[in-house]
Amino acid sequence: MTFDVAQVRQHFPSLALEQNGQPVVFFDNPGGTQVSRECIAAITDYLTTANANNHGAFLTSARTDAMLTEAHAAMADLLHAADPREIVFGPNMTTLTFAMSRAIGRTLQPGDEIVVTALDHDANVAPWLALAEDRGCTVRMAEVNTANGTLDMDDLRAKITPKTKVVAVGYASNALGTINDVATAIGWAQEVGALTWIDAVQFAPHGPIDVQALGCDFLACSAYKFFGPHLGIVYGRLPLLESLRAYKVRPADDEPPGKWETGTQNHECLAGLVGTLRYLEALGHAHEDGATSQFPQMTGRARALHVAMAALQSYEQTLARQLLAGLAEVPGAHIYGLASTADLARRVPTVAITVEGHSPRELAEALGERGIFCWDGNYYALTLMERLGLEDSGGALRIGLAHYNTADEVDRLLSALHEIVEG
Repeated sequence: MTFDVAQVRQHFPSLALEQNGQPVVFFDNPGGTQVSRECIAAITDYLTTANANNHGAFLTSARTDAMLTEAHAAMADLLHAADPREIVFGPNMTTLTFAMSRAIGRTLQPGDEIVVTALDHDANVAPWLALAEDRGCTVRMAEVNTANGTLDMDDLRAKITPKTKVVAVGYASNALGTINDVATAIGWAQEVGALTWIDAVQFAPHGPIDVQALGCDFLACSAYKFFGPHLGIVYGRLPLLESLRAYKVRPADDEPPGKWETGTQNHECLAGLVGTLRYLEALGHAHEDGATSQFPQMTGRARALHVAMAALQSYEQTLARQLLAGLAEVPGAHIYGLASTADLARRVPTVAITVEGHSPRELAEALGERGIFCWDGNYYALTLMERLGLEDSGGALRIGLAHYNTADEVDRLLSALHEIVEG
């Protein structure tokens, strides 16, 4: 089935926003995507008909309990988790990683080692550095191949040793879009008995995730990066969530996920997440006729969600091909990472560039004046920008596509860049 982007765009009311009489273009998606009508309606409905704290002996509290149960179940289906209790919600991925790394730290001893990578967002580096300082552990950093923006897998393999207790790797780079071979990294960690923490924040909006197939111990993502509200999510294998000691108040639940979801959760945003997943489920059902052989191990909502993510992944690759080819024609432009259209399967449609004679901030401002929204800077991929030699010069301009973007919008960006660069 052909991907109907015009129909998709009808689900995103913010795409009608105009600046100076023309629609804006959202290419700031790696920092946060737009949300669907289903998400907005679910938030409104929750605040109108179910707004209460949970576990109360009255109607609105019971409705809240039911919504929270549905949120865990739906998110488990998106990640293909075996049990809804393996889904933990929190304010954002960074906060959850700091909190849960502390609990993992209770099991570590001086001399233990933690492996991180130079390609990651600092939210998958700084928590482990802080933990290592507190527990007397050593952090070893796997390097990046700066020529093509890929993780140095040989270096990663060499740094995973019998002393390694945690391996923290990103699924996809939030700066360059590179998709890492996380399955291989997980296998190497398992060989030495190390836990794996996968940062899937940047990959989750762009493709299907199957935590059971990956075999990871933990996987973190953020709902506001895949068309939902501002929430963080962590998948954790149930035996680990049960056995690790959480930092929590004493009357709180002793069983997952409650033992990890400290304090009152953001109920309205969790309702919005359910709405977002309903949108994605419907998108999957619309593409199931052409996907009869996909995801044979899944049924029902889980299968529909994965079909949706595969369909949008395929569509986004067509946009990425157009973008990369067009950027190669912009005078003075340099694409960091996998720049060849032959490598589309190895990246998500997040592209970082610099243009000779123009700072990333100047480019972002000039595009912003034209109603085209892109990020500039390091986007918290601090070590990577240092390795690329870009940190002291303002980082790079980041262009991030999503499944509601169009070929016309890509053309508009490329035309604007030519206009800016060529004066």
